[in-house]
Amino acid sequence: MVNSQTSSSHGKLIAAVLAAVLVVVLALLSAFVWPGWAMNREAEQPGANQPQEAAAPTKPSIKAEPLPGDASELLKAMPDSVLNFARTKAETSTSWSSSSPLEQYTLTYSTGAKGKKLTLLVAQWAESDKAKSEYVNLTGSLEGKELAGGDVKVSGATTGSYTLHAEGKEASKATAVWQNDTVVFQVSGDKDSVQRFYQKFPL
Repeated sequence: MVNSQTSSSHGKLIAAVLAAVLVVVLALLSAFVWPGWAMNREAEQPGANQPQEAAAPTKPSIKAEPLPGDASELLKAMPDSVLNFARTKAETSTSWSSSSPLEQYTLTYSTGAKGKKLTLLVAQWAESDKAKSEYVNLTGSLEGKELAGGDVKVSGATTGSYTLHAEGKEASKATAVWQNDTVVFQVSGDKDSVQRFYQKFPL
């Protein structure tokens, strides 16, 4: 009688183990064979196997255009390059003549790629108040949405202000204007390029 009960219990144990194994096998088949969920889950996750965006270059691939031999100190202060934008043109300007600056220039910076050209206007006045007045006039005429703005600081001291605006209804274009003491700058072009450029401009 004892042997019969033992055999019966042993048989039930084997049956239970087989049932458990069957459940595991069915679960594996369900996950990997039938719907393919487990095998494809990683591919379905956001960002999985997505290529990483390449960092924007910080060095120019083209040479800067030399400045004229009689360039003023202001013009000489204009950098040969800013990040991967190299100076490709520099000439005198009359854009802000109505406010009587001491000198003013129009410069072009480019990466060499189509559509990656920026136009920089720069002028200097005898007094910072006159430069500030021109800054106010320029920024007051900007029609697009302001994207950024704040104070220009040199060694912890505030020397002017800056603002970045979209160009009217063109979301892909922007203009940045900033005053640094007696000098005012304005750069226009592709929005992403303008944002990168003015933030790294050394003056």
